[in-house]
Amino acid sequence: MQKFFSNRKLVIFIICLIISFGLMTVSVAVRNKRSTPPVVQQFGNDIVGFADNVVATPMNGIHHGFVSIKNLLNTYEENQQLKSQVNQLTQTKVKDQILTKENKQLKRQAKVGNTLTSYSKINAAVITRTPSSWNSQIIINKGQAAGIKKNMPVIAGKGLIGTVSEVNKTNSKVVLVSNTSQNSNRFAVQIINGAGKVVNGIITSYDGTNNQITMGNVTSKAKLKKGDKVTTSGLGGVMPKGIYVGTVAKITEDDYGLAKKVYITPAANLNDIEVVSVAVRNSGGELTHDKKNSS
Repeated sequence: MQKFFSNRKLVIFIICLIISFGLMTVSVAVRNKRSTPPVVQQFGNDIVGFADNVVATPMNGIHHGFVSIKNLLNTYEENQQLKSQVNQLTQTKVKDQILTKENKQLKRQAKVGNTLTSYSKINAAVITRTPSSWNSQIIINKGQAAGIKKNMPVIAGKGLIGTVSEVNKTNSKVVLVSNTSQNSNRFAVQIINGAGKVVNGIITSYDGTNNQITMGNVTSKAKLKKGDKVTTSGLGGVMPKGIYVGTVAKITEDDYGLAKKVYITPAANLNDIEVVSVAVRNSGGELTHDKKNSS
């Protein structure tokens, strides 16, 4: 009897399995033939779609909310940074105005008038530059009538290119820093190193091979390095202080090992000179004029 029931359960299981496969086959066949799914399947799909919308809508809202909050926080941080930069620029501008005003007041109080860095410019054009003297001199179209005097510095582009060596009524001759003559272009310069130490010296020659000006007989112990700025020192009497000459290219010992030689790369392009400015050092007499106007 027990064996019979066991065989009966197996027969029922096989029959159910056959019926299930048959229903699945019929369902697939019907689905392939119909343009729309059965009503029961449509109902199930609608319920599933509705449930997806119910779940997805608040989740999308939460996601967009987090994104909006993140963007708002980023905008706030950027706005704070921009405000800080604007405040710094404003402070710098105000400080510059205050320092300018204080400088004028101190000049009047100390009665120093124009300092060594005070100068005006006379603009001129190059009218002559011959191939034979290309690296030695140029002639400009301004002279005595414009207020130009001998030994005044001449600037082109970024820096100093030479000094006035001869002045006529309507034109002047300028000897360039690239002049290799031993008796030309001797002017005082200074170098301020990274530690703020000042090294004074005189331009002594020009190295045409490397396009470098030579500052010789430097006995200062201050450390110099490549890239230090070189400017005029204003100690020559006619030349103002602070005119950009160039940058330090290298430092070597002189032939006797007692002093240093500093090689300087000129700031100006000495091969492209068409328009120049002659720097005229302001005299202290202008202080009296300013003082009278202020009183």
